[in-house]
Amino acid sequence: MWVNLVSSHFCQPGGKRKHLLVSSLLTSPMVDLDTGAVIAQPAVVDSTGVLRASRLPMVLELPIGVVLSGAGALAPLHEALRRAGRHPREAILLLTGPCQEPDRPLLKVGLDSLRTIGYLLGFADVGSRGVSADLASDAAPYLLALDPELVARIPGDYRATAVARAVVTLARGIGAHVLAPGVEREPQLAVARGLGVRLAHGPLMAPGPDGKVRVPLPVADDAPSVAMLGPRVQELLIPAVTLPAEAKAEEVVEAFGHEPTITSVILVDEYQRPKGSLDRSRFLLSFAARYGHALHGSKPAQRLADPPRTVPRTTPAVAAMQAAGRDSARVYDDLVVTDEMNRCLGIVRVSDLIRQVAAMRS
Repeated sequence: MWVNLVSSHFCQPGGKRKHLLVSSLLTSPMVDLDTGAVIAQPAVVDSTGVLRASRLPMVLELPIGVVLSGAGALAPLHEALRRAGRHPREAILLLTGPCQEPDRPLLKVGLDSLRTIGYLLGFADVGSRGVSADLASDAAPYLLALDPELVARIPGDYRATAVARAVVTLARGIGAHVLAPGVEREPQLAVARGLGVRLAHGPLMAPGPDGKVRVPLPVADDAPSVAMLGPRVQELLIPAVTLPAEAKAEEVVEAFGHEPTITSVILVDEYQRPKGSLDRSRFLLSFAARYGHALHGSKPAQRLADPPRTVPRTTPAVAAMQAAGRDSARVYDDLVVTDEMNRCLGIVRVSDLIRQVAAMRS
């Protein structure tokens, strides 16, 4: 879900207080170009400002000015998520607008606070109107979104392609994803994918009449990789679908029912530490059995959960593959990526690891 927070409850220099207005911005799903999986959906916002969406993670576009206005200005954002029954860990805050040099220390404090709460952070319009490269690097974001106008000029404008390549290089160096917004044509997608962009949205990825998203296949790349251990899992991270550890099994069924590309649901405690992992196939098979819903529906989902397979975010892809292979019964279960406090940052799919290692060794 992509939501645009066009304003919030924060004080302007004249002392006037603006109101929170939330509108839907994303008109097509955000997809993972490596797998074709949908990892975020458009928002549905009712007239009262309440967020309503599927269990997929969301992207919230937030002006940097709101962050600079202090914790009080962000209270409506936290309340909107709370009323929708969502946790900050399910939200990527995509920060928009510039930041002046004197405001950088204050912005860092605000971003550190948001990261502590659980939000994943990103910057919009990188490469043109957004924040500078050094600020983006210092903030250690999860996501860097290219300027849509930059994407629109690809591949015809070699200068736009050069800027996009520079952003991808920066993102790779700091362990962030790159998002290509507003992709309309296959040549745009091919260039973005060739540069190393993994996430995209736009008319090209809009669902067809059957509701399914189809991503054009990539052209084979014969260029060998020189990194023997592969990228860190943080670079392959995608947001996890999480539920409280005490959630009922029927809540998990509902979460899986929203989107067929959801491969797992992670049960977390109040500190976002993973407590259980529910693999889609095994979990739904339990319900497909005779009397499955009667036996499990109103019971805690934890009864059907496996212990989460966690890896630190700095783990190389090869080491993560080795960790995935330690349990032969769960080789293809998603790995849960954790930070230094053992909090869930997201998941890594074993298929992504296999693809990365295979490309590295080809």
